[in-house]
Amino acid sequence: MTPEQIRSYLEFYKDLGFDSIYKREPKIKAVAAPAPAPAETLFPLPALQPVDETLEQIRLDIGDCKRCRLCEARNSIVFGVGNEKSPLVFVGEGPGADEDAQGIPFVGRAGQLLTQMIEGTAAKEGMAIKRADIYICNVVKCRPPENRTPQPDEMQICGQFLYRQLLTIKPKAICALGGTAMKALLNTKDGITKLRGQWQKWHDIPVMVTYHPSYLLRQYNQQAKREAWEDLKALLHFVYD
Repeated sequence: MTPEQIRSYLEFYKDLGFDSIYKREPKIKAVAAPAPAPAETLFPLPALQPVDETLEQIRLDIGDCKRCRLCEARNSIVFGVGNEKSPLVFVGEGPGADEDAQGIPFVGRAGQLLTQMIEGTAAKEGMAIKRADIYICNVVKCRPPENRTPQPDEMQICGQFLYRQLLTIKPKAICALGGTAMKALLNTKDGITKLRGQWQKWHDIPVMVTYHPSYLLRQYNQQAKREAWEDLKALLHFVYD
């Protein structure tokens, strides 16, 4: 069984409320008399991530990752960028061509729009917040071919590292950018138009769902942009007021 499968099983049982597991002792062959029934020992379930690990340790654990097919065409592993002690984390879908080339999330057209959204909204609300003050990462760390949506198994394998990033940073809030990030964090089948602008929870951390900047770039009407601005305004006031 792979480490990813073990982690998945542990997370499943923790979600069900279990905090311990039974380990059956191996049978010992007897010479003259039959062996007694094997004893069972109660063990606490191990933590899903190392205690007090750092983002650097997580990045080293990823290494030159070959855990899924996304490694086949990538140039760079795009881990994350920004203030590692930020009270706010933005989570996107995955790297695009510019991000894959530079190894930094959200540096292409969508990233430039995200920067404008963060800094422009903050300035209008009287907050001295820059993009560099916030931590930004993606669900998957390698670019999917032709920028396709990550497959469920790719999201599951890479999601363990996002999980550990968020638990290490322990932000006051998370912003899920787009449907893929929303589904990865909230384990929901709902569409983004149903949940955007609403507060959700990921491991007791509030999550604000809003549109991905790449979606806003494709919109010719202004309604989606206005809604995203309202989402960001509510998010920034919640985190920084």
